[in-house]
Amino acid sequence: MTEDAVHRRLIIAGTGIAGLTAAIYAARSNNDPLVLEGVEPGGQLTLTTDVANYPGFPEGISGPDLVNNMKKQATQFGAEVDHGVVVDVSREGDSGPFTVELRDGTVYTCDAFIAASGASARTLGVPGEDELMGYGVSTCATCDGAFFRDETMLVVGGGDAAMEEAAFLTKFAEKVILVHRREEFRAEDYWIDRINEKVEAGEIEVRKNTELLEINGTPEGGIEGVLLAENPEGYPSEKLEDPATETYEQAVGAVFMAIGHTPNTDYLQGTGVELDEAGYLKTLGGDGGGQTRTGVEGIFGAGDVVDHHYQQAVTAAGMGSKAAIDADEYLEDLGRAGTQASEPAAAESDD
Repeated sequence: MTEDAVHRRLIIAGTGIAGLTAAIYAARSNNDPLVLEGVEPGGQLTLTTDVANYPGFPEGISGPDLVNNMKKQATQFGAEVDHGVVVDVSREGDSGPFTVELRDGTVYTCDAFIAASGASARTLGVPGEDELMGYGVSTCATCDGAFFRDETMLVVGGGDAAMEEAAFLTKFAEKVILVHRREEFRAEDYWIDRINEKVEAGEIEVRKNTELLEINGTPEGGIEGVLLAENPEGYPSEKLEDPATETYEQAVGAVFMAIGHTPNTDYLQGTGVELDEAGYLKTLGGDGGGQTRTGVEGIFGAGDVVDHHYQQAVTAAGMGSKAAIDADEYLEDLGRAGTQASEPAAAESDD
């Protein structure tokens, strides 16, 4: 343990919906949480201009406003929110405080730690992507699909997520165009069959061996169209000089990136927690208490750092509240154990 490190009862990594909900509950339980913003302050919701499916806001609310309201609520109850990116969490032995190191060199210790650092949606890095994120470019069809009703929508990807998003968007779109950079899909047969049914119904058009090169539009006016490239051998962006590669403009009203997420769990590698093959944090789950516990006592997980299926603001909030409750129970047990351990020593001194 670093001698000059500031000790906190509870540290929460992440200020998305899961982290801030955990902070609200933890602060109300007098656990004095320190909440560290991480590399994406506010989480992915800050990229969403309108949140229409979060309970309690019938007129909708912007992602940044929802996050800021929750941050204000957390601090009103006593949580401290600070800038900081966690780069390492460690512990000497199987008990005792955790050491939490930040990218700027700051070091804290804590009795309990909640990982709510989320998962970053993968994007392509093509021109127009960053400028139009939240203005027609999205990484969440469930969140944003309804805003582009009766538009032609483009979905990029070839896995289960892309298939699921494309199928979902047919509820709203005039037509969905699914582009994949090679011939074979990575999705399970179930989803390929679903998409083929939608193709036969005229709701989805599949363009294989096709890649998105550029997104055109403005934040004020939204997306006007995209530039696509196609090569019969696949991976056309790597073969732009090939005479067989065709580039062309396509009019669309929205673009959905469905090429996966990267869970922000690198800083947990040395803790002994269990991660799945994609890097998502494994928690106990089940029906009873302690659902957010990991395999390391004192470390809990909530939100998209754990959940690679639902990935909704409301489910993240639910997991955040569970993590705070589980952490509170752990801290209470820790306090009782410490009191009991000190009692015999006190009795001996009385003699």
